[in-house]
Amino acid sequence: MPLLATTPVEKMNGPYPRRWWALLVLCLSLLIVVMANTSLIVAAPDMTADLGLSSSDLQWVIDGYTVPYAALMLVLGAIGDKYSRRGALIAGLVIFAGGSVMGSLVEETGLVIAARAVMGVGAAVVMPATLSLLVAVFPRGERARAITAWTATSGLAIAVGPLVAGWLLEDHAWGSTFLVNVPIAVLAVVGALALVPPSRAAGMGRIDYVGGLLSIVSVGSLVYASIEGPHFGWGAGPVAAAVVAAVGLVAFVAWELRHPHPMLDVRRFLQRPFSGSMLAVLFFFFGTYGAIYYATQFLQFVLGFGALETGVRLLPLAGAVFVGAAVTGRLTPRLGVKAMVGSGMAIGTAGVFLLVLIDQGSTYADFLAPMLLLGLAIGLSVSPATDTIMGTFPESELGVGGGANDTALELGGSLGIAVLGSLLGTAYRDELGSLVGDRLPAAALDTAQDSVGGGLAVAQRLATDPAAGPEQAQALTDAVGRAFAHGVSTTSLVGGIIMAAGTLIVLAVLPGRRRHAAGNAAGDETAPAVPEPESGDSAR
Repeated sequence: MPLLATTPVEKMNGPYPRRWWALLVLCLSLLIVVMANTSLIVAAPDMTADLGLSSSDLQWVIDGYTVPYAALMLVLGAIGDKYSRRGALIAGLVIFAGGSVMGSLVEETGLVIAARAVMGVGAAVVMPATLSLLVAVFPRGERARAITAWTATSGLAIAVGPLVAGWLLEDHAWGSTFLVNVPIAVLAVVGALALVPPSRAAGMGRIDYVGGLLSIVSVGSLVYASIEGPHFGWGAGPVAAAVVAAVGLVAFVAWELRHPHPMLDVRRFLQRPFSGSMLAVLFFFFGTYGAIYYATQFLQFVLGFGALETGVRLLPLAGAVFVGAAVTGRLTPRLGVKAMVGSGMAIGTAGVFLLVLIDQGSTYADFLAPMLLLGLAIGLSVSPATDTIMGTFPESELGVGGGANDTALELGGSLGIAVLGSLLGTAYRDELGSLVGDRLPAAALDTAQDSVGGGLAVAQRLATDPAAGPEQAQALTDAVGRAFAHGVSTTSLVGGIIMAAGTLIVLAVLPGRRRHAAGNAAGDETAPAVPEPESGDSAR
């Protein structure tokens, strides 16, 4: 058996023998990309204290990763298709590791944000490459199972990221949560060379760089506006970014409709399986990422769990993802995509709605059922939606297909954290003002209203202030917990309503099983025929 995988997928006479080992490498690469976002949630308090981060600084330490990640995936997926999907995977891992090293060494806020941006660029190369290589390596009959494993890895990373970060923070500084990515990335690069075969699109024409540039401008401006506007006010910057996003989107659609070889054929959105699945991914991660984001803060700040303790308490979510993935693997062939995606979204909506019951007296047990439901929902719905999206793209556009799927995922998640996080902050600020607004100096009140961490920091200062004392400090601590619980409840109501509306929209758009099958047979616009691979065709 050769030490390196050198035979391109398109030159193989049958399925690649070591494809399941290759899948392990792809899932490992995906794991660290997703972990980079979730691990920072539990590292945020240490970073805030060490770097003196303001609310705006912390937001951009988190989202400095998100903007390039979401904006570049479509273009970088196309580049991987044309030149080398495995090469793109390796290059992305190297860039990601370089950004991680930088993040572990710097001690200035601006440089940390820059390091996160470099990591985001690397992630934008890695993410679509993992999905396009998966589809290229696995024959059609095995692809759904492989995508299920890929999806389960995403869910696992949501819980494993905080767990690993919490374990590291027990004995190390926050920089260790960056540095841990490096050995994993090196292992993934070695595994890619040894186990993942080269793959590229056959006969692909010139890349539509104009369409790619328009997509970068549109998505990047939209993500920026959604982060900056809700959190820090709709000033000139966010408004200008929103306008640029709208104009860029119109220009992108107009250009792609006229281009003979578009970056993304926007006519695909007329195909109900594709558009319904894209909407499902977008709405689903809008609700789940937002809910996990503020539930984790409640566990840390209000219930007082440490970073490792918080990570351990997120593990049931990962277990539920695997249960859902096992169920969807068995039931989707029998019940169809619409039934599984709709069921998963409904279960996820129920999980978000359960968080409406959170109050000041809530304990971890009150979060357990919502997390189990959200994990089960991820396992049930994301895999069939992703499989449907990738099934609409020909072999020459697998990277673009992966980029489209992953852009919907990341855009939904970033919008969820930004919009729901903004609602949470507003509800917390208003409630805290009504509880203690007349008992704190203006400067202290502003700090306490900025974030739950700021409120607890003010309470700690009051405890050592002779003019205030422990009783006043405890009163503020109780008020902060009550205000944040109110914010979680209020935000969950809005998030649940948005997810419920999204579920209804997705169910209306996705065709039923019979209609989908009929569309495949007829090749109509509702479900385009995707040719099955011949016995020797493993490129698909």
